[in-house]
Amino acid sequence: MSNSSTPSDGVTRSSADTAVPANPAPIEPATVGELAGRAADPRHPPGDVQAGPARPSSYQMEGGETGSPDPFVTVVLPCYNEEAHVLAEIERITAALDASEFDYELLCIDDASTDGTLQVLRAALPRFPHLRVLPFRRNGGSGTARRIGTQQARGTVVVWTDADMTYENERIPELVRILRDDHSYDQVVAARTSEQGTHRWARVPAKWIIRKIAEWLTASRIPDLNSGLRAFRREISLPYLRLLPAGFSCVTTLTIAFLANQHDILYVESRYAKRAGVSKFHFVRDAYRYILQVLRMVMYFDPLRILMPVALWLLGIGIVKSIVDLVRYQAPYLANNTVLLVVSGLMIATLGLLADLIVRSRDGV
Repeated sequence: MSNSSTPSDGVTRSSADTAVPANPAPIEPATVGELAGRAADPRHPPGDVQAGPARPSSYQMEGGETGSPDPFVTVVLPCYNEEAHVLAEIERITAALDASEFDYELLCIDDASTDGTLQVLRAALPRFPHLRVLPFRRNGGSGTARRIGTQQARGTVVVWTDADMTYENERIPELVRILRDDHSYDQVVAARTSEQGTHRWARVPAKWIIRKIAEWLTASRIPDLNSGLRAFRREISLPYLRLLPAGFSCVTTLTIAFLANQHDILYVESRYAKRAGVSKFHFVRDAYRYILQVLRMVMYFDPLRILMPVALWLLGIGIVKSIVDLVRYQAPYLANNTVLLVVSGLMIATLGLLADLIVRSRDGV
């Protein structure tokens, strides 16, 4: 059953109602070049990037030789045109983790930046022994960077965050510590308490509506659906990486994938600062993708939750309309729109049952 609570310590606990696949099938990771290339290929739209067979990577990981060969934590930091402040973000993250008890690596992925971001990252390698840099040859989107970074991670716990100075990255050890000490949670999310992004007048109501749709579809309370700062168990996430789209909605996808498969998420309240640099978020395009991705993910895991209410509404209206027609015409006659309502309801119900059968017969995720 779904349950959630918000105790006085500012922490929200959430779980979902959908059964876990008995034996999730392991995913053989694709190469960095292959996944990034697919994300940019119009034949593979966002949300349709699939992991393929392993091949020799055409990308060269740089740095990390003097760091821990077996870190407990991997911080994945996508970077796209963050030249002015990426070094400050690296310093903040490494200072927090150096002061903690965790062995770690910081994996910075340059998503084919057009400014000097990659040069700044390479210049920082001698200063930071735990830093690894993975340059992309073409832009693949933040979702592609996070997916490939998670596949390349050596840590047991993976942390996603942004390089725009918005999140409290100094609290990363706190999130990791929760996962280490409490094995009942598989993901910890920094739930933002304010909105500092552009187009705030439109973003706040739009995000609220999308979040409420996701809460209804997953039967879980979700304080922050698309927070970019989160820590999770890498092994748990691997079967779901192929579902991640290339863009911003990758964090939404990971949230829904965990909740839909009984992986509990802990939400910890966190401040959110105004971003440094220029935002890459496009309100209309990315809001549309958020809604589409929420519907896609729930259809993937629990199609009856979307299709059956629609079918029952159509059938209910059709039955009521049938009674009205019989009384009005005093004969066994049904209007064309009445027949259309009933038939549409039956067709959608049948489609939902077939989709549910496919989900339940699927071997793995």
